[in-house]
Amino acid sequence: MFETLVPGRPPDAAAWLDDLNPEQLAAATHPGGPLLILAGAGTGKTTTLCARVAWLVSQGTAPERIMLLTFTRRAAREMLQRTRALVAMPAGHRGVLGGTFHSLAHRFVRMHASALGLAAGFAVLDAGDGADLLDLIREEHGHAQRDRRFPKKSTLQDIYSRTVNAQRTLSEVVAECFPWCEEHVESMAAMFKAYTARKRSLGVVDLDDLLLYWRALAADEVIGPATEDGFDHVMIDEYQDVNGLQADIVSGLRRRSDNVTAVGDDLQAIYGWRSASPQHILEFPDRFPGTTVLKLERNYRSTQPILDTANAVAVQATRSYEKRLRSDREDGPPPALVFCRDESEQADEVCARVLEAREQGMELRQQAVLMRASHDSDLLELELTRRHIPFVKYGGLRYLEAAHVKDLIALFRLLDNPANELSWFRVLQLLEGVGPVTARRTLDALVAGPAAAADPLGAWPQARDHLPAAARPGADSVVEALRAARSATGAGVQAEGLRDALAPLVSSRYPDGAVRLIDLEQLAAAAREASDLGHFTAELALDPPQSSADLAGPPHLDEDYLVLSTIHSAKGLEWAAVHVLALYDGNFPACMSAGTSESIDEERRLLYVAMTRARRRLYLHVPVRYYHRPKGNDDAHGYGKPSRFLTEEVQRTCEVVRRAEVGGYEATGRLPRKITVSPDSLFR
Repeated sequence: MFETLVPGRPPDAAAWLDDLNPEQLAAATHPGGPLLILAGAGTGKTTTLCARVAWLVSQGTAPERIMLLTFTRRAAREMLQRTRALVAMPAGHRGVLGGTFHSLAHRFVRMHASALGLAAGFAVLDAGDGADLLDLIREEHGHAQRDRRFPKKSTLQDIYSRTVNAQRTLSEVVAECFPWCEEHVESMAAMFKAYTARKRSLGVVDLDDLLLYWRALAADEVIGPATEDGFDHVMIDEYQDVNGLQADIVSGLRRRSDNVTAVGDDLQAIYGWRSASPQHILEFPDRFPGTTVLKLERNYRSTQPILDTANAVAVQATRSYEKRLRSDREDGPPPALVFCRDESEQADEVCARVLEAREQGMELRQQAVLMRASHDSDLLELELTRRHIPFVKYGGLRYLEAAHVKDLIALFRLLDNPANELSWFRVLQLLEGVGPVTARRTLDALVAGPAAAADPLGAWPQARDHLPAAARPGADSVVEALRAARSATGAGVQAEGLRDALAPLVSSRYPDGAVRLIDLEQLAAAAREASDLGHFTAELALDPPQSSADLAGPPHLDEDYLVLSTIHSAKGLEWAAVHVLALYDGNFPACMSAGTSESIDEERRLLYVAMTRARRRLYLHVPVRYYHRPKGNDDAHGYGKPSRFLTEEVQRTCEVVRRAEVGGYEATGRLPRKITVSPDSLFR
């Protein structure tokens, strides 16, 4: 097969190259050097990037010498599958190295753990574990007993992660995003230093550490060049979503070679809350001199009237690459800009239009209702329920955030590292009558006692004396399971033994223990596919499942369902019809996100993303009345104004509809029928 992959246009390449438009073809066949592909919404970004990978392979580049960086594992898998469908991989060669920033960071950090001063079997903490460890340090530093408000663990985790990923000082991050915490900067700095030291002593790293370590490897004078020499091309998908640390990693990977391809759209940069910034894609040509910039503007998703509205929003950006989406589909109605009295009327309006579209042949699942924040759909959900319209809402409890799942993962980590204090602290508190104080006392005997140096499990006979009598049988079972798992072969067998030991504790600890045990069975079953339980645990942190059976409720069978989603969760998706809720100032942009020009720009980009999810119909809803006490029973209210993003230019691209106070609708420009009312009859 390899003879078909030598330089030159292979015989079977014509079909897939001919399917590309001129702009996509130019991007796919770019001969070399830095390339920035500005791919507007719905312009075939994935198709173009896959075609570029396939073209490079067809020109003789060994697949394993191409690195593909994405932001989700699923995106990486899909791209590699599509690439293999386009061109056959040479026999005897490994495939393209593709994955998320964190997964590839984990690969390289594992490879060079000793050079970084890490143990070969280091564990990876997910965000929840990191927050728990910060909470432990917060209490040790006495901040839990203060008489003044001090940031809680979730806020501390957010501040720490933003500081690391944005590569800015703690003072700058706090002043801009957490001004109420400014008086605690010195205390937080001390805590974060203790957090870093504690991770080292525990032999664990968090997700932010993986990126820090990878950047250090890329910058190293020996390891950096060796890593760079292993790849001829580096490609990054969704480059508008990179943060400062990730941008530094990309630069470090291309210090001598300039074969780097970035694909993205600055108008879809909506993840500022996780330190992503569009400035990195805007400054890509400065970081990589000689960059070729190609624009993909032909949209294959939406009708032109929808794109006209989206373009009118896009041109308001204070700084962006100039792009104008165009479509071959000129047909279709203009977007409807619907002014409603309040959110209750908005709910009624959405339901009416959704059902009308359904009767016209558009299934419910082809329609979506998008909102800036999850609570924006509260009244709509009540109205949908009242009208018996089934719906599914994106969001909810993530799998790894479920307490019982974290309990079993803690046992997995103890098998890999019996000195893991954080895991012991969690597992011990599952026992009857054991709280933080008793768990801490027992933990000290396990990891700091005279028998702990060689093996913490060897110190168990002395440590168990610190537990109440009722807790000892369950604790003994867990310890025996850990000992048995050491000599067991296979990750699946080890996982099942630990699950069986944990099951009685979960059943007694949680009211719905029987439901939670199903999750643990699924987790143990998934571990059977892994070669090593420690590696499996790390993979869970790097690529976490998104859902849990816990609190999901009974399943419902129905022919169809409407999709409700936050805009952030809807990125990358599309529907035939899209409704966007609550487009009034104070909500869009949100008042809490109106502090800087950049935050305003991000809110505008969020609206742009929502609009470009629609293929055929787009409805923009503006409630004009807001209630001072939304949960109250009084009628105290005020009148807001439409979102500042709905300028006159935007409104001219829409059909503006105002709900009449009595009966039906009024379209702008139609004069209402005059009704004369006079009190003259009272003055006889």
